[in-house]
Amino acid sequence: MSAFAIETEGLTRVYRNRWANTELRAVDDVSLQVPEGSTFGLLGANGAGKTTFVKMLLSSVHPTSGTARIFGRNSSEATSRQSVGYLPENHRFPTYMTGWGMLDFYGALSGMDSATRRRKIPELLTLVGLDERAWNTRLGKYSKGMLQRVGLGQAMIHAPRLLVLDEPSDGVDPVGRKQIRDVLQGLEQQGVTIFLNSHLLAEVELFCHDVAIIQKGKLSLAGSVKELTSSGGYRVTAFEVPEALISELATSAKAHSVEHNLLDLLFNTREQANAAVDKLRASACEIESLGATRSTLEEVFIRTISEKKA
Repeated sequence: MSAFAIETEGLTRVYRNRWANTELRAVDDVSLQVPEGSTFGLLGANGAGKTTFVKMLLSSVHPTSGTARIFGRNSSEATSRQSVGYLPENHRFPTYMTGWGMLDFYGALSGMDSATRRRKIPELLTLVGLDERAWNTRLGKYSKGMLQRVGLGQAMIHAPRLLVLDEPSDGVDPVGRKQIRDVLQGLEQQGVTIFLNSHLLAEVELFCHDVAIIQKGKLSLAGSVKELTSSGGYRVTAFEVPEALISELATSAKAHSVEHNLLDLLFNTREQANAAVDKLRASACEIESLGATRSTLEEVFIRTISEKKA
């Protein structure tokens, strides 16, 4: 059995316009491995190729070249996708159905018997945060957040080994996002692999262990969130520092500010921070704090995109 829930090799999709004699490489030679049981975030600006990548993975779009495998099996085989739950970004659920009825319908499509569906549906609706009043309300009266919740329920109905979620928190309030994150963390503890597309980078940073950044169809960066955000630098803050010393320390700092007699210095290296502390001590200045800082995932994302454009 494969150690990877998702594995692609040279995955490429080219759209050709024969009339204009042009082509668009929506996904360009992407090789990616997502370990089984991991939480993985795929990041990219609008039009970067994320959705096309997912569609090829789920075989709703055929690759121009390259391969995609799910748990070691070619994703073009229907049986490879039986263990996958999917929540698309722009879903179109039948508005005349109720929340209960929709989960019953999708459960039947997944091959679940009626007794199992009757037992599992109320558990799922409660789990995703829909109260009993919503169970028998038509989807046409659901808010965007409620639709996302019931959509997550349909992706989970058949207990998949892999969840592919495209913007699962879109339209959901902060409390709802926390609840969805808690649900996904529970699934992670059960060994479910979660592959997440989202523009909410703070949410991805809180939840995903690994990420990949795709830009103009190409894979730009991949790694663990911890590793990618570890190069922030070092921060030193001190109280009532003389102006002359502030000017001296600012020459080696990559950023500094003074507010309410508190000097805040940001350095690239530990050695620079320690040298600044020595000078502050020598001038009898009070050190308020000293510590390593981390980049946010948003900063890593923007820096990566900017570097590729340069």
